[in-house]
Amino acid sequence: MKISINIDPEFTDTEIIINCGGITAETESIIAAIRMADNQITVIKNGEVHILDISEIAYIESVDRKTFVYTENDCYESKMKLYEMDAQLCGSNFLRISKSCIVHLKYIRSLKAEFDRKIRITLENGEQLIASRQYADELKKRMGVH
Repeated sequence: MKISINIDPEFTDTEIIINCGGITAETESIIAAIRMADNQITVIKNGEVHILDISEIAYIESVDRKTFVYTENDCYESKMKLYEMDAQLCGSNFLRISKSCIVHLKYIRSLKAEFDRKIRITLENGEQLIASRQYADELKKRMGVH
């Protein structure tokens, strides 16, 4: 892979051009990382590619080696792996709550302690998720719960 950067004070906006022989897993990862830097993510629904603002994402889940992105009303698939999304979203308002799920903290309506130190999370749309005990302490800390 070759990277070229042209610096010119005449440029008023940053433009990224990718020249490639075809879309590969590597180019998809590069595009996804660039979109994340711009607070956007590329997702797929019914064979159509959509661009979502990260602020619209309620949670992200990995099921059978596929990554699904949920908004309040819709479900999309992403080509990115959950660990890639976790790395890209770290430092933002997202938190890993289990091996297979990342939640957007702003969509959490309530928390309820479950048996075995797990936490039941209810989202704004009424959907419920379980935070495993491994991630429960960080969830409580980030939500300001003691």
